[in-house]
Amino acid sequence: MSSTSTDTVLVTGGSGFLGSRVIAHALGAGYRIRTTVRSLGREAQVREDLAAMGVDAGERLTFVAADLTADEGWAEAVAGCRYVLHTASHFPGGEPEHEDDLIVPAREGTLRVLRAARDAGVERVVVTSSFAAVGYGRPATERPFTEEDWTDPDSDIPAYIKSKVLAERAAWDFVEREGNGLQLATVAPVGIFGPVVGSDHSSSITMITGLFSGAMPGTPRLYFAVVDVRDAADLHLKAMIDPKAAGERFIAAAGDAVSLHQIALAIRDRLGDAASAVPATELPDETVRKAAEANPALKGMLPNLGKARHVSNDKARTVLGWNPRSSDDAVAATAESLLALGLLPVTSPR
Repeated sequence: MSSTSTDTVLVTGGSGFLGSRVIAHALGAGYRIRTTVRSLGREAQVREDLAAMGVDAGERLTFVAADLTADEGWAEAVAGCRYVLHTASHFPGGEPEHEDDLIVPAREGTLRVLRAARDAGVERVVVTSSFAAVGYGRPATERPFTEEDWTDPDSDIPAYIKSKVLAERAAWDFVEREGNGLQLATVAPVGIFGPVVGSDHSSSITMITGLFSGAMPGTPRLYFAVVDVRDAADLHLKAMIDPKAAGERFIAAAGDAVSLHQIALAIRDRLGDAASAVPATELPDETVRKAAEANPALKGMLPNLGKARHVSNDKARTVLGWNPRSSDDAVAATAESLLALGLLPVTSPR
């Protein structure tokens, strides 16, 4: 499969933290980009964000209004496109009243994009899934999770996690049964960090701002894997054009899970005095449990204390030649960008 700069790529969700980076990388690789936004009123902000990334999109970027919950606009969005990078998704502010309020839009939105792509003769779709579709609903073990693993949707998991696994399952089932030759690859990012350029960024970023609040005497023993948004975008493009990516899943992770303590230390090391409010110590589990008795908002983290979901990025590295930044670099870049934008709380060190 050879790609040329005359190829048009549809990027869904172009105003999102990941979507805008995908657009920037694809434009940098010479493609013409069409992107969907829920409202065309967001075009100016997307172009402003791209400019902050050093990208002048000009006429090579066009916009179509389309929503994942409705059919309108999708035929126009995919017309003439060789590839589709489906990064758009709905991330809830909290648990919905009923899990179907999340699951149905996630699944049906993905199928809506795939049907439109198939009908338009698109060659390959890359769907942004999530590590939520890989590593939950079963005990964390010393063996790292890989692309062979699937979250058990019948287990006791939050609606958001269930929505991600059911949406990706639906995508694979659709392509197998009704794809008519449409190629599919999926990318499953872990927590997305990296440089922030505007107001729309991943939910992971709030974890960094929380470290700067000065409210935490130390970090709880929490572990999670990290990926820089620039590397996640790069992996999407590799999955789009590499013949070996067709029919494959790829985990987007800088490396194995790291502790919140390691993240805090990396930020303190990189930002120096500006990060003096970031805690330098790790709290014993019992201290966190006692704090949760007085502050119910902390109870949600208790089941995850001391538990690491190990993850492997070997497949993306070996099959696609992906070479991501380190976890420390990703989180430090996040903090540096937030500081530059004035988005970090100004506090006195404890």
